[in-house]
Amino acid sequence: MKEFKQILQKLFHISPTQMIILGFILVILIGGLLLMLPISSADGNAASASDAFFTAVSSTCVTGLVVRDTMIEWSRFGQIVIIAMIQIGGLGFMTFTVLISILLKRRITPRERMIIAESFNLNTYEGIVKKIRMILIGTVIAEGIGAVILATQFIPIFGIGEGIFKAIFHSISSFCNAGFDLMGQHAGAYSSLACFDSSPLILFTQISLILVGGIGFVVWDDIYSFFRRRSRLSIYTKLVLMITAVLVLGGTLIFALLEWNNPGTIGGMTPLNKLVNSTFYAVTLRTAGFTTFNTAALRSISVLISCLFMFIGGASGSTAGGIKMVTFWLILYSVVRVAQGYNDINVFGRRISLRTVLRALTIAIIGMVFITAASVFITLVEDVSLSAAIYECTSAFATVGISMGMTPALSGISRLVLMLLMFMGRVGILTITYSLMLNSAKKKSCISYPEIQIMIG
Repeated sequence: MKEFKQILQKLFHISPTQMIILGFILVILIGGLLLMLPISSADGNAASASDAFFTAVSSTCVTGLVVRDTMIEWSRFGQIVIIAMIQIGGLGFMTFTVLISILLKRRITPRERMIIAESFNLNTYEGIVKKIRMILIGTVIAEGIGAVILATQFIPIFGIGEGIFKAIFHSISSFCNAGFDLMGQHAGAYSSLACFDSSPLILFTQISLILVGGIGFVVWDDIYSFFRRRSRLSIYTKLVLMITAVLVLGGTLIFALLEWNNPGTIGGMTPLNKLVNSTFYAVTLRTAGFTTFNTAALRSISVLISCLFMFIGGASGSTAGGIKMVTFWLILYSVVRVAQGYNDINVFGRRISLRTVLRALTIAIIGMVFITAASVFITLVEDVSLSAAIYECTSAFATVGISMGMTPALSGISRLVLMLLMFMGRVGILTITYSLMLNSAKKKSCISYPEIQIMIG
């Protein structure tokens, strides 16, 4: 009895980071079990545990890598389970906990506020419930507008019922940067949005949803305050908007130039469609996972740059993955400042702490180590090239979901590796690290050692 009581005490005194991890695991377990039911499969036969839980991890971690075509092999019930996991994984399970509490008029406890702040990378608990309401309302508005626009295009093709469902599904999938699609029966298995490569309205609607979901909820709040109260944009918001513009415009130009005459990708399109599809690829590549052409036909240099864009990802506290674009910018900017002989990292008249710079470096290095180790492992157990393995592993870790076509054919052990990468990429390297090393992370050394100079370079 005493041991049972101690176990309960440990369970109810877990840290916010541990609670976030357990929440994601719980959603994956429930989703995986539901997908294993015969009712979830299109053919009425129960899906294997490998297929069901890989799909559950990919959905909850808003990645988009699939081992079964979502439209062809999952039933309508299975598709609803998948889109529910995408919505929960995109916004965070604690957001839905708050929603239920609001509907039941239950008070949000200080501990719940702490967990919510941790899950959205917020530095304060002040006004947290109000922020969650704003996130929920903003999500409904964005996904609703997206669904209405997509419905005007899908209904003439698929009919009213199927067109509306597809519009809602793709709007949620785009906003949550998930990359799951329902076009398998229309254009072939694993074809993604290739059938709409000449439909600018559909592609730019998807682009808009991906960008809105990928800039982060903190940026939403900042922009809203800017227009509502005429308050200044924070430095973080300025950085996110500037880096996003550079990556979108730069990515469009780079991929258009590299793939302009490649018949396997955009080479056979009109000049206007080449630019539209290059823009779509530059945006979706950073975390969404939709494609409009065969990525296996990309030139080698395009594959390399694609991996870099996937690794960068979107903004912190958003539905996007990757190491996050401000993290990547901070590393590059710090290198430039140090190379110029400066000791401080200053931006917009403010100094960035050394701790923040070291944390950014830690995230990037750990991410590269995981991707490299996973890629090497997969090339050893599978008959695939190293470049294809790196592309797939980067896509998994950055929760992008773009594939060169090798995921469905992978063995169970390689699928498990990708599942771990997806989970690490979505929950966050530092969240997991801090959770596993909580006690040591809380300790502060009382001893300060003398400084020494060592040779580097």
